Order: sequence, then structure tokens, then C-alpha cells
Amino acid sequence: MEIGLFERYLSLWIALAIVVGVVLGGLLPDLAAWIASLEVARINLPIAVLIWGMIVPMMLAVDFSAIGGMREQPRGLLITVAMNWLIKPLTMTALAWVFIRGVFAAWIPDALGQEYVAGMILLGVAPCTAMVFVWSRLSDGDPNYTLVQVAVNDLIMVFAFAPIAALLLGVSDVLVPWDTMITAVGLFVVVPLAAGWLMRVLLKSPGRIERLEAQLKPLSITALIATVLLLFMVQAQAILSNPLAIVLIAIPLILQTYLIFWLTAQWMRLWGQPRTVAAPGAMIGASNFFELAVAVAISLFGLNSGAALATVVGVLVEVPVMLSLVAIANRNQRLFPA
Repeated sequence: MEIGLFERYLSLWIALAIVVGVVLGGLLPDLAAWIASLEVARINLPIAVLIWGMIVPMMLAVDFSAIGGMREQPRGLLITVAMNWLIKPLTMTALAWVFIRGVFAAWIPDALGQEYVAGMILLGVAPCTAMVFVWSRLSDGDPNYTLVQVAVNDLIMVFAFAPIAALLLGVSDVLVPWDTMITAVGLFVVVPLAAGWLMRVLLKSPGRIERLEAQLKPLSITALIATVLLLFMVQAQAILSNPLAIVLIAIPLILQTYLIFWLTAQWMRLWGQPRTVAAPGAMIGASNFFELAVAVAISLFGLNSGAALATVVGVLVEVPVMLSLVAIANRNQRLFPA
């Protein structure tokens, strides 16, 4: 799977969407407030539709029949599962606290800092899904290992995302409305997974599935860009009053990505995993399912919350940082021996 024009320049499109959203929100605050008010059970309807547009095409790529291949690369799979679900959420929480509530505390109000931490925790608990195929392809990874990893992660996510997120948010003194959390996981994990599985069953032919994936990919990217535009439109007044916030949020997110990549790579090397498993495995650990994090942050804390802003900053930094990791994986033979 080659990285397409939209994916390669995703950060540029996201940056443009941010600028347009902030300008529109600054010029049309009443429209932004009206969009933010379109909620049912704390779920913003326009954003929910756009997020389904992002996530459902991604879930079409998940082939649960691949789970039978777990026996082929058990150690590589164990490493990435452990990094995604045990280590990564903890390091993200720690970095969020150190930087947002510590180093940068003088520039961030306490209440807003708590929301930033919450958004960053949600990013840390949401493991990468569809974009894994892109990073794996660019680093010459084993496609079977990648497919198994995605299928296993998505199954774990159905059961583990909500309790781990709630635990870490609770430790960070963030009140978690469990009914909203469960609703969000159902809407943005279970339903899209079921829809993707049903489409695969109905289509049957791998060729037809691949063609539909290719046709839906532009929809997924367009929905992501539109979501970012709406988020920054609603957040415009808060951003214009404190533009430094985006930079302050980005710093620990970038550090987290490089840290998890390095830790995973070292563990893979220690256990003697081949480069075709180690390189994509390190990037699977480093990358985030930012679409899910955005959806849950909006559901739990609102469209114009600091948590939602933090997850969108995660979208902004994801692609350029991951492309730099692809370059490292392809050039560093000491870290990723053949």
C-alpha cells in the first residue's frame, strides 16, 4: 500500500483546515456556537457523521481471519500488544503530567491544563489501526504480521479502551461519565468494526474489497479534514486568545512518539526479531488511532474543550513525525538489523 497524495501531505491539509477553521470561527462566532450546540446525549451530530466517514473505511481493511496467523510471529505480536496497551498509555500520562502540569504550568490555566492532559491520555490509549498498513509498507514490513497486529489490536480495543482510559483519567482527577464513554466506544469502535466486517462478508472477493477500500479512502481523508476544520472553528476564540497552546501540546506528543518507537525497537532487537517485524512493529507502537481519540474527547468533554483540541494537535503532528520514523527505520541497520 503506497502512501497517497492526501496521506503524504496530510499535515499540510490539516494545517490549512486549522487556518480556515480559526478564521471562520473568528469571523462567524454565532455559526460556530450553533454547530457546537447540535448535540444528542453529548454526541455532536455533525462531528459524529464525519467521524464515521473517517473510521468505517479504515475498519474495512481489518481482516479478522488473519488472527489465525498469530503463531507465526508470537514474540513480535506480544511486544507490540504490550507496548500499545501496557506501556504507551502510562508514558503518555507521565509526559502529559510532566509538561502540561509541570514544565508549562505557568502558561496554561489549571482547568484547561486538566483538559489537555485528558486529551493526551485518550491519544495514548488509542492504538494505531489503518495507517499501520501505510507505515508497514513504507518500511518493507511483513504484511501478514501487520494484518494480524491490526486485527488483534482492534479486538482488544473493544474491551480495553474504555477501562484503561477511565482508569488513567481518574488517576489524573478527571471525572469520567461512564455512560458517555461506553456510548462513544460503541458508536466509534464497535459499530464501525461491525460495519467493516459485514462489508467484507458481503463483498467476499478480495479484489472487490480492495477496490472499495480505494474508492472510500478519499472519503476518509476528506472527513478527517472537515472534522479538523469544524473543531478549530468552534475552538477559534480560545485559540486566538492563547495560540501558544498548540505548541505546548505538540511538544510532549512528539516526544512520546519518538520514545515509544525507540523502546519498541530496542525490545524487538533484544528478542531477535527480524527487521520486517521490528520496523513496522516500532511504528505500530508509536502511531495513534487519532480518529478514535478525537471522537471520544468530543463525546466526553465537548466540541470546544481543551481535550478535543489536544487530540487534534495529535493529528497535526502524526504524519510528519511518522514519516521521519520511516526514514530512521529504513536507514538505521544497527537499530533494525536484517
